[in-house]
Amino acid sequence: MSEPGTTHFGYRTVAEADKAKAVRGVFDSVAGRYDLMNDLMSAGLHRAWKRFAVEVARVRAGDRVLDVASGSGDLARLVAQRGAEVVMTDINGAMLGRGRDRVADAGLLLPAAQCDAERLPFASGAFDCVMIAFGLRNVTRKEAALAEMRRVLKPGGRLVVLEFSRVWKPLEKPYDFYSFSVLPRLGARIAGDAEAYRYLAESIRMHPDQPGLGRMMELAGFEDVEWFNLSAGVVAVHRGFNFA
Repeated sequence: MSEPGTTHFGYRTVAEADKAKAVRGVFDSVAGRYDLMNDLMSAGLHRAWKRFAVEVARVRAGDRVLDVASGSGDLARLVAQRGAEVVMTDINGAMLGRGRDRVADAGLLLPAAQCDAERLPFASGAFDCVMIAFGLRNVTRKEAALAEMRRVLKPGGRLVVLEFSRVWKPLEKPYDFYSFSVLPRLGARIAGDAEAYRYLAESIRMHPDQPGLGRMMELAGFEDVEWFNLSAGVVAVHRGFNFA
């Protein structure tokens, strides 16, 4: 538990006001090799995880979908290809620019807004679905971000969160070895930044586990919250509805 006014940046305790800057530095550093690293460190599984999240979101043609922490645009592209109207957002300009370029290369022109997940610049009830993939653990005040995501959802709208979670206990030791020994070395060799990927491993451990995130979503007002474990709990997809 952090002291008032502080939060976690990996295993370090930092002032809340400093976390966004620190996270921005991480993603500024790795933006150019972000997609290659995703493929290498997940053996390509991140693509299947994202496709599953889109299935869980029940996106239909004509839906208005907000992709928070859009990053390099994988989720936005998958959703737009289903005929939905997608708005891409990210707090990091380098990542958002990369994502916008990648979806444009796929023949899609999507609106994009650089903004903080804790202060979304959209009207209440503007979207049928909000999605966030591998971004929530980097948010300074997760509760505030979840409240904002609920605010911009229409009644009956759904939130889908794809995030790293708690791996199946018998796999903890090999997973820790990979996370803290192999991953930083891979980050140093491919992305030129071992510390960024050490932060990634630490941030996963500091993020709530599956029930913990479920409770957090319920406290934010989401109902019928459930989650689906993928790859033995390495990641989980949480879904909740705004019935207000």
